Amino acid sequence: MQHRIVGEEEAGQRLDNYLLRHLKGVPKSKVYRIVRSGEVRVNGGRCQPDQRLVAGDQLRLPPVRCQVFSEEKPPVAPLVDLPILYEDEALIALNKPCGIAVHGGSGLAWGLIEALRAQRPEARFLELAHRLDRETSGVLLVAKKRAALVGLHDMFREQKGDKRYLALVRGVWTEKSVQVTLPLYKYLTPEGERRVRIAKGRDLQSPEVKPAETHFRLKKQYPGYALVEAKLKTGRTHQIRVHLAALGYPIVGDDKYGDFTLNKSLASSKQLERMFLHAASMRCKHPVTGEVLHFEAPLPPELDRFLTLIERHNS
Repeated sequence: MQHRIVGEEEAGQRLDNYLLRHLKGVPKSKVYRIVRSGEVRVNGGRCQPDQRLVAGDQLRLPPVRCQVFSEEKPPVAPLVDLPILYEDEALIALNKPCGIAVHGGSGLAWGLIEALRAQRPEARFLELAHRLDRETSGVLLVAKKRAALVGLHDMFREQKGDKRYLALVRGVWTEKSVQVTLPLYKYLTPEGERRVRIAKGRDLQSPEVKPAETHFRLKKQYPGYALVEAKLKTGRTHQIRVHLAALGYPIVGDDKYGDFTLNKSLASSKQLERMFLHAASMRCKHPVTGEVLHFEAPLPPELDRFLTLIERHNS
């Protein structure tokens, strides 16, 4: 049995990430299994894989290192292009590509944070400050120090950051700007997939219901499509996607809440094979120095090409 105390530089990270770093050679599936079975304890109690660790936390770990896992080797994150928008001693702003999950788990062997750690084996601390959906591209912040991670978490929790997304929706946008405050309910489908819907009826009694607020503004109207800017006041799972679908403007290419017939048509004709949602910019205070930072991620070529295509096709 191992006993560890979480240090200052290790605090703020998720328990599963901590274990994957310290239990070298142990497959991710095994790590999740020992947490869920109660073999891993934090301060004497049961814990969850996504639990955030605090400096001074006392961890009890089972003796898994002495086991041999020859049939289940831990995956190695490949070298992927992760364009850097900004970097200093405390944080990194990345332009996340579409199609890469921000972290491994739930059947995924690796994600962006694992790939970044593989590229920087000397880095002592690399933790996601927030998340983007796998299908979403754009600005993503990674903390290089615990103080930066805590500061960024506080900023997002207090809704002090200014995050803006670009989304292309199907239809004619009738208002210049729209404010949506519909609460969201997160649930699992019978197949075990995560989904979100507008909370109503019995949903409203569940602790899974969260308030959500998004501000939408028309950027440009195309024939049959509208490019809108979304400003988040809260940061709920699938918030922009569900709010737009509820308004009757599904995001083009959204495989969970979108127009599936349109998506299939665009993908089969190779016009657009991803969701048109991009984290275009973020303005926030530096979590350590207090300096105002502004990050911008250019629209990916495939999204830019599609805008040109629909403009030319209907001109």
